[in-house]
Amino acid sequence: MTQVFFQIKVPMTKPTQPEQYGIHIFTGPADTCLDALRIARETCNAAIAAQNAGMPIPRRRPDGWGARGLRHGWKLDWTAATVAAWENERTFWTREFSSSRHNEFLK
Repeated sequence: MTQVFFQIKVPMTKPTQPEQYGIHIFTGPADTCLDALRIARETCNAAIAAQNAGMPIPRRRPDGWGARGLRHGWKLDWTAATVAAWENERTFWTREFSSSRHNEFLK
């Protein structure tokens, strides 16, 4: 199967200041939307583990995924994440995939 380049947008808030919020974006290749969501979550978890251990966030993985710029202490809402795929280098599909429909990957 040909891999597609995906963008996963994950809303985030700062627990100590809930009025502060944003979106963290993960990008990389995957076979499906669900694979992209899973890989983004794995990449994020590895980055958080490194931060919590006092180490720098790992650079881009060999498969192209990374979590640079992750804000320490911010809470990511994976149930509200959306996944979009590029048809080519310049445009995204207009339809987004909502991860809230697939909570089995978020547990």
